[in-house]
Amino acid sequence: MHQLDGKTALVTGASSGLGRQFALTLARAGAKVALCARRTDRLEALAEEIAAFDGRAIPLQMDVTDQASIAAAFEAAETELGALDILVNNSGVSVMKAVLDVTEDDYDFIMDTNAKGAFFVAQEAARRMVRHGNGGRIVNIASVAGLRVIGKLSVYCMSKAAVVQMTKAMALELGRYNINVNAICPGYIETEINADYWATEGGKKLIAMLPRRRVGKPEDLDGLLLLLAGGQSDFINGAVIAADDGLNVT
Repeated sequence: MHQLDGKTALVTGASSGLGRQFALTLARAGAKVALCARRTDRLEALAEEIAAFDGRAIPLQMDVTDQASIAAAFEAAETELGALDILVNNSGVSVMKAVLDVTEDDYDFIMDTNAKGAFFVAQEAARRMVRHGNGGRIVNIASVAGLRVIGKLSVYCMSKAAVVQMTKAMALELGRYNINVNAICPGYIETEINADYWATEGGKKLIAMLPRRRVGKPEDLDGLLLLLAGGQSDFINGAVIAADDGLNVT
C-alpha cells in the first residue's frame, strides 16, 4: 500500500474513466498526484476523495493539445508537489465512424489529442526528469486498438498505434537517463462513458465474442500500473503490454 511513498505522479485525463482510477490507485500507494484534465470541477471532487484517505492530490487544468497549457500544468505540479517521478499519459478521445465518413475535423480531433498531445506531454515529463537527474517512469496508455484493427475506429487505431511506436522510440532514447517508458494496451473496459452500451443487444453480442465473455473493470489495470510505475520495473523498458483478457490473441 505504500510502495510509492515519496513519489510525485501526474495523470492526464484524470477526470473520469481509467484516468480517475489510475489517480486513485497511485494515491492509495502513497504517491502525491497531480490530477490533470481540461475541466477541473470533477478533479476537485477527486482531490477531496483522495484527501479523505489521507492522500495528497491537486487539480490542475491541462489541455494536451496546447503546449503552453502542458508546460504550465507541469510547472504547477512540481511547484506544489515536488519533482516529477511518474507520468501516466492517459488522455484520449475517439470518434466511431466508417472510413468513408471520417472528416478532417474528426481526424484532427483524434490525432491532436491521442498522438500529438501524448507525445508532447511525455516530452515535457522527460525533459523535467532529465533535468532533475532522478530518473522516472512514463506509462503511456495506448489500446488494444493500437495492436489490431477495430471496425469504424480507423483513426483511433492509427493514433494508438502511434503511441505504441512512440513508447518504443522514447524508451530507446531515454533509458540512458534512467527513465523507463512503457505502454499499457487496455482491451474492453467498462467505464461510466460506455456502461450503458454493454447492456444493449449490440454490447451483449460483442461480449459473447470475447474470449472469456466479459469486459474488464478499471481496477483490473491496477496491478500492471503499479508494476510499471514502481521500483520493481527497473528492467522493464519499451514494453507494450496488452491488458485485454486475451482479446489480442484471438
